[in-house]
Amino acid sequence: MAERQKVSVITGAAGFIGSHLCDFLLARGHRVIGLDNLNTGTLRNLEHIDSPDFVYMNVDITDFIEIDGQVDYVYHMASPASPVDYLQIPLHTLKVGAVGTRNAIGLAKWKRARFLLASTSEVYGDPEVHPQSEDYWGNVNPIGPRSVYDEAKRYAETTTMAYQRQQGVDTRIIRIFNTYGPRMRPHDGRAVPTFIRQALEDKHLTVFGDGSQTRSFCYVSDLVEGIYRAMMSGYHFPVNLGNPAEYTIRKLAELIIEITGSKSDIIYQALPTDDPRRRRPDISLAKKLLDWEPTLKVEEGLTHTISWFKEYLAEEQLR
Repeated sequence: MAERQKVSVITGAAGFIGSHLCDFLLARGHRVIGLDNLNTGTLRNLEHIDSPDFVYMNVDITDFIEIDGQVDYVYHMASPASPVDYLQIPLHTLKVGAVGTRNAIGLAKWKRARFLLASTSEVYGDPEVHPQSEDYWGNVNPIGPRSVYDEAKRYAETTTMAYQRQQGVDTRIIRIFNTYGPRMRPHDGRAVPTFIRQALEDKHLTVFGDGSQTRSFCYVSDLVEGIYRAMMSGYHFPVNLGNPAEYTIRKLAELIIEITGSKSDIIYQALPTDDPRRRRPDISLAKKLLDWEPTLKVEEGLTHTISWFKEYLAEEQLR
């Protein structure tokens, strides 16, 4: 007797990471139900999908979620994720982290499905421990402008653990560090898409502060593999997913200028409030638990991403 087809629900399916996760699960034979209200996502990220196993539903997850039939997995990816977004819609960002998480995990409970929360390295705030491991509780300013995202994700983690402990929901938590790749929005305010767009347009690359702050950049295909492995694991506590290779923002800008062959210069602007000085994941747990670590070097990933941006920006000019 053939095994029943697995059904995965993905919130935030039209977003950058969510859309890549749709592709990944469809390639593994899942039926995928993608939910998004297109607040920060776009149907352009899904228009390439031509599969009877994919269903898109325009759903705001801060409202009640109703899905017919069997569901095996719920991937809760939905949330504004860039400073441009969550500074413009702070109350909605909080609502997605609180009410949206409760609704998504409620769906998993109702369907007896496994639930995965996409949390973030932002729960560590401006860390006083480096690199950051899962047992570090973080250094977050609860009343700063970034806190609407940081604290929404911290609350979402708390909600997830409470449902696991008190309601018996089969949960997973991942903490995503900086991720990049095709389908990022050119104007979403994050370093990689901003620098690539500026370099391709031969504009000055705007670096905040003196550029000495560090980040760790993971290519999206590596991340999605880690997300899947985390969902298939038996581990309920948070797991860091990211690339431990650490770059200064200034070095990232220089690398993008080099790869694009741009004539751009780097200019410096004031550092935003509560911008983390250092960010690098300790992925020892992911290596041990999931047998996972990134495989694509940053230079190669940036080359793929720049190629995609060239095509995207060219299409935008024709629209």
